[in-house]
Amino acid sequence: MRDNTTDYRQLFLDDVPMMDMRAPVEYTKGAFPHTVSLPLMTDIERQKVGTCYKQHGQQAAIELGHQLVSGKIKAERVEAWAAFAKANPNGYLYCFRGGLRSQIVQQWLAEAGVEYPRVIGGYKAMRTFLIETLDSAVAECDFVIVGGMTGTGKTEVVAALDNSIDLEGHANHRGSSFGKRATGQPSQIDFENRLAVDLLKRRARGQQQFVLEDESRLIGTCSLPLSLHQGMQHYPMVWLEDSVEGRVERILKDYVIGLSAEFLAVHGEEQGFALFAARMLQSMDNIQKRLGGERHARLRDLLQQALDEQARNGAVELHRGWIEGLLNEYYDPMYVYQRESKSARIEFAGEQSAVLDYLRQRAQRSKT
Repeated sequence: MRDNTTDYRQLFLDDVPMMDMRAPVEYTKGAFPHTVSLPLMTDIERQKVGTCYKQHGQQAAIELGHQLVSGKIKAERVEAWAAFAKANPNGYLYCFRGGLRSQIVQQWLAEAGVEYPRVIGGYKAMRTFLIETLDSAVAECDFVIVGGMTGTGKTEVVAALDNSIDLEGHANHRGSSFGKRATGQPSQIDFENRLAVDLLKRRARGQQQFVLEDESRLIGTCSLPLSLHQGMQHYPMVWLEDSVEGRVERILKDYVIGLSAEFLAVHGEEQGFALFAARMLQSMDNIQKRLGGERHARLRDLLQQALDEQARNGAVELHRGWIEGLLNEYYDPMYVYQRESKSARIEFAGEQSAVLDYLRQRAQRSKT
């Protein structure tokens, strides 16, 4: 049998498959990439054992656990664990602290003829390792922020660079009031774990300078780790520029054409478009207070007309009206203020190709 491990770094660098013995509710709250939930106990079974532990102590709780997971139920679970072990001979199993649950599973597998190692310290130790990985990257690495007005293509710049961290990709959200996607966001813990693993792998490849898109603390429902958010208030910036026409076209492509296609792919044509339209109207309503009553009503009416036209014949031209109105009357005044407040940190400004050239040269300089 391979040895049990405490080499958390290598587990994440190598995308080692792992099976998680914690209850489903624990797994849903937060887990790691390349893991599968194959719990020792269901949520209800775990709750019963927990109550027993509080009332009668550990030994009584263990005995109840063995009663609840016995016979056919036990055989089915052992079979599922054995199948995972066979399919992933390089993998591991773990529970919350690497204690009783993972030891029981390891023992039952051994009795079934399957020797399989566990992660000592379990979920808690691996989670602590990833938090420390993230904080050490923030403390030790060089970061630069890409800022710019809405629709200038900041996400495109991030996607085009080898040394960028895609915060919005990890959060599965475009980062604005209209940024919610057709598929859901990860839990807060999953978001942080993905971000930490990304940084870990990049640093292992020798990267020490990273490009980030300018973000507020919240990307949809995902909150940036505090140390990173605080750092982003001071990191040097490059400022991306583009014409209003170019920005309107980009927003139309990403937030209307792209997002509606995403909804159709996930939910089917009829339901998908209805959900897309509802999402767009809801996004407009979410900023009603900041827009003010008259402006919100006018822009919402333009959006509704554009959605009606799109539903009738697929045409998207009318969307340009509310997009341009929203840029001129809402986003741009806000960003003009932001640029002024961040001007001391801006070390370069230009259109997309110039910004990409500058950031690539900057990365090269940091290596020499």
